[in-house]
Amino acid sequence: MVMPFRILLGVLNMQDQKNKKSFTSEGINEDWFIYATEHSDSIPEILLELEKETHQKILQPRMMSGRLQGRFLSLLSNLVQAKTIVEIGTYTGYSTLSLAEGLTDNGKIHTIDCNEELISIQERFFKKSKFSHKIKRHLGKAIEVISSIDGPYDLVFIDADKENYDLYFEAVVPKMKKGGLIISDNVMWSGKVLSEVNNAIDKKTLALKKFNKKLMMDYRVQTTLLPLRDGLTLSRVL
Repeated sequence: MVMPFRILLGVLNMQDQKNKKSFTSEGINEDWFIYATEHSDSIPEILLELEKETHQKILQPRMMSGRLQGRFLSLLSNLVQAKTIVEIGTYTGYSTLSLAEGLTDNGKIHTIDCNEELISIQERFFKKSKFSHKIKRHLGKAIEVISSIDGPYDLVFIDADKENYDLYFEAVVPKMKKGGLIISDNVMWSGKVLSEVNNAIDKKTLALKKFNKKLMMDYRVQTTLLPLRDGLTLSRVL
């Protein structure tokens, strides 16, 4: 049974222990977020459990995909009817499980992360999922792992170290199926991409600004940047 959204809303408005300030997981206007989530597809129970544990036990829970974004990723995966998905940046596995919902019967999602400390929570929830047989977890440097995963890729989700977004993009484009979808997360970077950047200090913001501009002009893809959560770019490979 899926629990009513408002009952668990408090989980999303927990305190950021590092910055000592409250936050809302999906955006500035909490009422809009509540309305959009309540009028979207129901959230699977396993994702509610994972969300709760991530907030309780993981240092930076905001790095996890949010509820509305998770439903959006599931929808995109179902639309693509993906046979092969590559996810760059697993974290605790929320987006992995969301994307797995759209895999074909013989489909597989390859999810890559270099943080050994997250393996335990990833494996527990992957094993509990009905998609466990479709999830292949890779530990290591993404650029090295990508070279070992055969294409064509139907869908790629980039949500890892921001300085290397362009490197990952270039690594997957030659392996993409024509019409395949590349999704890049955190491209608004808390709005920092809107401001001038100190190149010597804020290398992540500088990298994202260059990446966003590149995708807008890249003839190989059709791109739309959505201001969903922290910014989500959809690039269809032409």
